[in-house]
Parts: sequence; structure tokens; C-alpha cells
Amino acid sequence: MRESRPAHGASAMPLPGAEARLRQAEQAENFPVALRVLPARVRTRLHAVYDVVRTIDDLGDEADGDRAAELRAFADDLGTVWSPDGTGPRAPVLRRLVPVVRDGGLPQEPFDRLIAANLQDQQVTRYRTWDELLGYCALSAEPIGRLVLAVFEVDAPPGGAVERAADQVSTALQLLEHWQDVAEDRDRGRIYLPLEDLDRFGITNTSDVAGAAVGEARHDQGDLWSASASPALRRLIAHETARAVALLDEGAAVVRTLHGWARLAVAGYVAGGRAAADALRRAEWDVLAGSPAARRRDVIRHLVPELIRSAL
Repeated sequence: MRESRPAHGASAMPLPGAEARLRQAEQAENFPVALRVLPARVRTRLHAVYDVVRTIDDLGDEADGDRAAELRAFADDLGTVWSPDGTGPRAPVLRRLVPVVRDGGLPQEPFDRLIAANLQDQQVTRYRTWDELLGYCALSAEPIGRLVLAVFEVDAPPGGAVERAADQVSTALQLLEHWQDVAEDRDRGRIYLPLEDLDRFGITNTSDVAGAAVGEARHDQGDLWSASASPALRRLIAHETARAVALLDEGAAVVRTLHGWARLAVAGYVAGGRAAADALRRAEWDVLAGSPAARRRDVIRHLVPELIRSAL
């Protein structure tokens, strides 16, 4: 276990107004993080995990100064949650995670992968191919689904059908969020649309750089920098959304393997993904004029048939 020490110049502490930011972020999610009908214990556990995941993302996206150092300091603090010597973490979100780990045996490895994904975001800003993007999602998305399975104490052997399906759902949700947030990510210097697809659909974007290393030359011009999406970009977003929905459809089989509250919660996540796809369609694939937002009524509209299908 790593010794708990902040990186030089890094605090491992939350961003200002962290609690309010967490609740605002939860409200903005495509899916219900913790459905109100779930038992209080389950909701507490889901919120504890969500808050750590969201904090990691915020440090990678919005922390002042050296974000890599902040992430490493948070990783050191995170390690103390599993420390056998009784040394506790300093960050409030991690202190809330401690009883969840002790009560249900949550693994550290998925959190470490999320840290790795955000460290990668500090260096890699483009992905050449779909497969490269999926490799990134193995760090940034799959761990979340596995943590949800762990919260509900689902028997999901590594590499087994349940884990693979959960990975597909998590990856689909991540991809749909990326397609909603093309403009927001672009403004942060990141483009998750695969470069090969930009080329294939004729998207002009002279800021694209093969290799994706931070610091390479970029020129903020082209289709991705317009006020609204071009016809070519709309066709690309429709294509990428269809790929994400296909992953979601395949992974949704996990819902019928689950029971009780786990089935309801995961069906809610799948429904949130379908509502996100609806939002993209409703915007006619224009992801530059703003981030198309999923509607709660669409989540409910998809949740009911998802549960019915899982019971058949």
C-alpha cells in the first residue's frame, strides 16, 4: 500500500464548493444515480461511490494548477481507504467511502483505473480509431459498472458474461455522454470522435493532430468549431450514436440476470442511456449549439419496458 502523501504542490482536497458541485452534477446526469425508491442503505452506498468518481473527473477536468499532481495526490489519499494500519483519508468524499468499503468489500482497482483515465486525459486528447477509444473507455467507463455490481454484491466473475455486459452498458453511457458534450470537450482541448471517422465523414477540423499529444500544433478552425453542426458532422454523430446504442442494446441483457434492487437500478442506467440517445435525435444531431439534455420523462418511458423485458 502506498504511503499517504500529497504530491508536491497538490492538496488531495476537494475543489471549492465541492458538495454543491456534486449534487448539481448528479442532477445533470443522463441516468438516475440512486433512484429514490431504493433502500436508504443502497442509496448511501451508490452516492458514496458516485461522489468519488465525480470528484476524480472534476480534478481531471477543472482543478487549478497541475491536474496530474492533484490526481496523484487524491490517489494517495484514496489508497488509505483500504489501508490496514487504520490511517484514514483526508478528503471528505473518501471518508464517506470508508464505511461502504468496510461493509461491502468494494475493490480499489476500479477507482485506480479511473484515476489512470483522468491522468491519460492530461496527455492524450485525440484517438485515431474506434478501438483506441474503446481502450480509453476500459479505463474511464468499465470500472463504474463494476463498482455498481460490487455495491449490489452481484456475483460477476472476471471476464464472465455479467461483467462483460456491465462493461458494455458503462461504455455505451460514456460514449453517449461524449457525443452530447462534443463542444464542451472540444473547448477543453479534447476530441473523442475517432480521427478515422472524422476523415471518413469529411469533417474538417484543422486542430486535429494525429498522435494526440498535448502541445502539438492546433488551429481552431473547421466543422467542429462552428456555431452549429454541419450536415457532415450531424451524419457522424448519428453514426456514433447508433454504435453506442448497439453496445447498450447488447449490454442491456445484464438487467435480466440481476435481481431485486440491482435490477431496478441498472435498468435505470440503461434507460438513461436510451434517453440520452433520444436527446441527440431530438437535437437533430447538432451537438455544437449546446449539449442535448436527456429528459427525466424519457428515462421513465424507457425504464418501464426495460423492466418488463427483463422479467420475460
